[in-house]
Amino acid sequence: MRECADAPLRPRRQFVAAGRVHAERAIPQALLQNAAGFVVLSVPTLTYESWYRLFLSPFMRVATLLAMLALIYHAWIGLRDVVMDYFPKTWMRLSLQIITLTLLAGYACWTVIILWSV
Repeated sequence: MRECADAPLRPRRQFVAAGRVHAERAIPQALLQNAAGFVVLSVPTLTYESWYRLFLSPFMRVATLLAMLALIYHAWIGLRDVVMDYFPKTWMRLSLQIITLTLLAGYACWTVIILWSV
């Protein structure tokens, strides 16, 4: 049966994997909580010594590492979607995704080195 031309247009449904939707909501929350923790714990004095003592705590190191990993994951999802949408050739997409993954893995390693060298 044909639809009437006067029928209202319904928006298309977007089918997104449930895990991805939850991750996209959880990442900004984790970053905000980590930033709030920095501010709350370091408000009295913002000296080098106070920041150094703050990062001596394993809790703060792990929280910062988790926030950075969430940011890296968020960057991967965003850049992957842009590359998949705007680069039509497979070899170009694969090359850019490999470069992106390499850079993001390097940033993750750099974060670990910085956090545990204090």
